[in-house]
Amino acid sequence: MIKRLFDIIFSFFGLIVVYPFFLIIAVLIKLSSPGQVFYMGERAGKGGKNFKIFKFRSMVVNADKIGGPSTSGDDPRLLKIGKFLRRYQIDELPQLINILKGEMSFVGPRPEVPSEVALYDEETRNIILSVKPGLTDLATLENVHEEEVLKGAADPHEAYRRLIQPQKLKLAKEYVRTRSFWLDIKIILKTIKSAIF
Repeated sequence: MIKRLFDIIFSFFGLIVVYPFFLIIAVLIKLSSPGQVFYMGERAGKGGKNFKIFKFRSMVVNADKIGGPSTSGDDPRLLKIGKFLRRYQIDELPQLINILKGEMSFVGPRPEVPSEVALYDEETRNIILSVKPGLTDLATLENVHEEEVLKGAADPHEAYRRLIQPQKLKLAKEYVRTRSFWLDIKIILKTIKSAIF
């Protein structure tokens, strides 16, 4: 109850604060590439219920049809403005909308595409999908520049599954098992610090 109240209050005021920046970013994206300002990809939510995640579009139109679900820092599908947005995780800010709608929380396992979640073992799937996905989590703090790790990989998604996903799932399960309001606050503060510095 406290977590949901926190999510509603801070996502609402967060959207008000960042709204002017949203307009500037929207203009820059439109100047860089024709198409929608937002990317709305399908993700697996709590209980396996799928939802559309909001992100600023950082790649060319139909990028998901051109390449795989994982993105490296040198991915040719990235827009110039997109590289900047991803580097500072600004592309994730529209997920404040998902949080306000109740599809996500500020803290929780990062949402994955349904096809990837379908490959999890039953225990992992049940644990991770028992809570709402989040804007940030323990794994986010460990892999702040995930795309740089995948840079130069012949198959970024294969590299993601091998180099990043095992630890990501381990930390996601650890969060679910040990979650508390105070842990959420610590993760949020550390995320803000990592984004600034």
